Amino acid sequence: MPANSLPLFPLHAVLVPGAHLQLRIFEPRYLDLVRQCGRDDSGFGICLILDGREAGEPSVPVAIGTEARIVDFDALPDGLLGITVRGGRRFHVERTRVRDNGLIVADVAWLEEPAPVPLAIEHDLLATLLRRLIEQMGGVHARADAAAYDDAAWVGWRLAELLPIDVSDRQVLLQEPDPQARLQRLLELIPRLQAE
Repeated sequence: MPANSLPLFPLHAVLVPGAHLQLRIFEPRYLDLVRQCGRDDSGFGICLILDGREAGEPSVPVAIGTEARIVDFDALPDGLLGITVRGGRRFHVERTRVRDNGLIVADVAWLEEPAPVPLAIEHDLLATLLRRLIEQMGGVHARADAAAYDDAAWVGWRLAELLPIDVSDRQVLLQEPDPQARLQRLLELIPRLQAE
């Protein structure tokens, strides 16, 4: 498989870089995908579904997604395969094709991430909010170094992962290339979340 070819797993969810997501695998095309990723130590792409469903006929994915790497797997109580993936690089889908088994494969261009930038003073409130969320929720980010809270990209991705925002808002955040602009969008979302 060429370096820019990536199998896709379209979902009604958005995976952001550094986030963890649990998936139930039952369709043959995705069981084959998981086996292939295990053999090749490779990842696959997760894209929000633009049109269609998660199971059955191939759906239409949005153009910007995130590479998913399998970090854990287990047999679920219902007998299905459960996997946990971690978000990696973002990509832009250039074109897609559908294999005979219904798996969508995309030619992708990897999106460049900007160099780390310090948190702007107007976004300090977001770092404080994130600290409180992580203190309450625990999880893998509870072990983060204190310096991570000064990194605009890390703070933005963690809030995009943890806040109870709509998938369409999360997709907008995923598509935003500038970490400071992403934080500003999050700042504008907070009052809406408080009103709900």
